[in-house]
Amino acid sequence: MTITQGFTFEAAHHLPHVPETHRCRRLHGHSYRVELTLSGEVDPHTGFVIDFFDVEAAFAPVLARLDHHLLNEVEGLQNPTAENIALWIFRKVSPDLPRLTAVKVFETPMCWAEFQA
Repeated sequence: MTITQGFTFEAAHHLPHVPETHRCRRLHGHSYRVELTLSGEVDPHTGFVIDFFDVEAAFAPVLARLDHHLLNEVEGLQNPTAENIALWIFRKVSPDLPRLTAVKVFETPMCWAEFQA
């Protein structure tokens, strides 16, 4: 069974390794959406793979570190592409959510990156 829980946060960033003429080199912001996907057996007693409230609690400190921050100033996100943000989130959250199998980060509704374990 696979479950997914979504979260949103607002943040600014710039991409330091793109050409100077690239518009993402300039400071700008996004309304990000993150989806955490977890897989496992359904517990016959609870009916859950994992309680969504437990997912929320595990992600809360990471979300607080991202929301309304300049992502380039977050340790490990000096080049905060959607790809790097997805991998960074996975590394931060997976110790507390061992059933985590994927992290999807949307910069816009039409573009995203997904890390799959």
